[in-house]
Amino acid sequence: MKLRFILFLALSVFTLSACNKGNSHPVPNIPFDFTIDITLPSYSSLMGVGGFTYVNGGSRGIIIYRRSIDEFIAFDRHSPQDPDGACALPLYPDNDNFLILIDSCSTATFSLYDGSAISNSEFGLRQYQTVFNGSNILRIYN
Repeated sequence: MKLRFILFLALSVFTLSACNKGNSHPVPNIPFDFTIDITLPSYSSLMGVGGFTYVNGGSRGIIIYRRSIDEFIAFDRHSPQDPDGACALPLYPDNDNFLILIDSCSTATFSLYDGSAISNSEFGLRQYQTVFNGSNILRIYN
């Protein structure tokens, strides 16, 4: 009975790991770790809920969005539909709805609120970790 359980467990792990080999996220994972002071003029748009700003980092730059008083979310501006980075423009907010990010080359769209794909993409956005000190310092890292 114990051998049967071990064999089942090993087979399950092998099957699950084999399923994800072709589905790795197409946006490169570029290591970084930095902090910003949201009270500085260049990040003043983050002082209010619903504000967003761009920072350098990641593969094609990072967009940071303030989702609530104490919650920030950060995504790479590199579109999953452009794994080689051939498109001249990184993702940018729609003029009519800033919560939608547009890939100008593939017409894929993504949610700035949670990074999910809205249209024309199998993958959502590459998300980065954020830690807010509750006052003015925001750390963004992967």
